[in-house]
Amino acid sequence: MSTRANADLFDDHGDISQTCSTQFQDYGAIRRFSGPIRTVQCYRDNHLFRALLDEPGNGAVVVVDGGGSLESALMGDLIAAKGLKNGWAGVVIHGAIRDSVAIGKMNFGTKALGVNAAKSSKAGVGTVDGVIEFGGVRFEPGHWIYCDEDGILVAPHELS
Repeated sequence: MSTRANADLFDDHGDISQTCSTQFQDYGAIRRFSGPIRTVQCYRDNHLFRALLDEPGNGAVVVVDGGGSLESALMGDLIAAKGLKNGWAGVVIHGAIRDSVAIGKMNFGTKALGVNAAKSSKAGVGTVDGVIEFGGVRFEPGHWIYCDEDGILVAPHELS
């Protein structure tokens, strides 16, 4: 995991990296996190996302495309605790979370658009490890994501 600021990484690797224009909020106690990308595409249904966090994370970051919906939460404190326990570096959720105070005390990187106390459905609709796009960035499984207080940077491989 890089401890360098995204601005410095972009200065050195802007020719191969992309920055996400979507404005996320930081909710986890860890504000700077990075790792290889895994993806979930879902809309108001967190079943596949939750199942992925049951697997060993090995320091990866899950990028969840929830379609930008703030109508229900895709992650709460129990799911975040599962991700932390299973070795995920963090999550980026293009949607909402809940239990933000509890998540704010966890050493788990969490970026999301906002909060909503409503639960999501559990039908299992969506895809895992497909290419997703938002904020002008293409998130591909296996590429690297860098998250800090200044936003999100994505590169095709780990940067130094």
